[in-house]
Amino acid sequence: MNARVVLLGGGYVTLFAYRALMRRLGRQVRSGRVEIVVISPDDAHSFHGFTGEVIAGILPYERTRTPLAEVMPHARILPARAVHIDRRQRLVEIERVDDGVRSDLSYTALVVGTGGREPVGRVPGMAHHGRTLRGPGDIRALSDRVATAVDAPAGSVDRRILVVGGGLAGVELAAAAADRGAGDLQVTLVHAGPRLLPELDSQPRLRARARAELIRLGVAVRTGVRVAAVDDGGARLADGTYLRAGIVIATVGQAPVAIGGLEEFGDDRGRLATGPDLSVTTGIWAAGDAARVVRPGTREPVPANALWAIKAGAHAGANVAASLHNELGLPGYAGRVRRPFSYRGLGRAASFGLGRSISELYGIPFTGALAWVLRMVFFLRFMPSRRRALAVVGDLVRRSRSVRGADRRGVQQVVPAAGADRSSVSRHGSRPEPVRPRVPARQT
Repeated sequence: MNARVVLLGGGYVTLFAYRALMRRLGRQVRSGRVEIVVISPDDAHSFHGFTGEVIAGILPYERTRTPLAEVMPHARILPARAVHIDRRQRLVEIERVDDGVRSDLSYTALVVGTGGREPVGRVPGMAHHGRTLRGPGDIRALSDRVATAVDAPAGSVDRRILVVGGGLAGVELAAAAADRGAGDLQVTLVHAGPRLLPELDSQPRLRARARAELIRLGVAVRTGVRVAAVDDGGARLADGTYLRAGIVIATVGQAPVAIGGLEEFGDDRGRLATGPDLSVTTGIWAAGDAARVVRPGTREPVPANALWAIKAGAHAGANVAASLHNELGLPGYAGRVRRPFSYRGLGRAASFGLGRSISELYGIPFTGALAWVLRMVFFLRFMPSRRRALAVVGDLVRRSRSVRGADRRGVQQVVPAAGADRSSVSRHGSRPEPVRPRVPARQT
């Protein structure tokens, strides 16, 4: 009897579940005894760790995209969406993205890693007028739109950007847009909570540093007020203020992508409740934003970020391999016990441009260049391919050199040559003005 493992989604959960399966059952997969099928509407894996760098124009969008067939060469990739699961018959109904045709696919084991999307329906007008980051092509579209905004006429509403949500994603995106604009864009960050970065409540130093970095970049920050509605000209806040904006970006958390047939296992937010081994029910596992995974040693769910999805996806894959061994008597795999998820976390980080970041590693705060290096090493470690990781390193080195070169040229323009008249030291024939932080223009 052959086995089929179906992995839903093309994100971190699926990629690292696949790798765990190949480490344990690679021989059986290559021989055809076990088949791995990936169901994803997108044909590439999107690496979201460098979203800020793409929006800031530091890295090209292509660095965040890796074809699924490249990183999962022994899997069958089906460009489709999962719409319904019949857990009793062990069937998943899929809908092909090219023509909408539906069909059933049987499975021996199923891993749900469909992730989440921004719950834009909670704010009137946000779904139609707001920009998101989690859908296929969203990052490219936003990067292109920000680039267009930089070239818009001075004083145009198109130069105004509103970021909704002050978590790590919102703070990093606001900084990235302001960094790309270099003073030409008016960026406002609105957060409904009393303070930015609720994920870092235990790190007041990092929260203060993040706010200082935003101010340095000229970002206007408003906390304690929510966005009530969005239209084609901007957004209205709950206090009645109207903020004009050509771009409204939603970083308002995530809601799981719903799949029919598993409703009875969902919590009050629609996430699939998992057991200690990440199983949902017989033959089904879940991880990432689609799942409610309990943090080891607590009763709280794990954070919704990439590292937890990576670790949970790998753990689910290992337990699927153990389950298949016991169910089918597959040879060659010694780790036959399904183990409870035991990962306890590493840290968090946000970037504010080349060499500027905040990071938390095992509860220890870091800022500045060291934090940036730690963040970069971590992200490069978990990129889906070494080739793309090396390409990112090359891009960053070239960008750093170009920035340093521009800085040196600027110094040469303001420092007079030996014997020159020091009363005229700027390229425009006047004394250089002192450097001041960028101050955001008032929003109306």
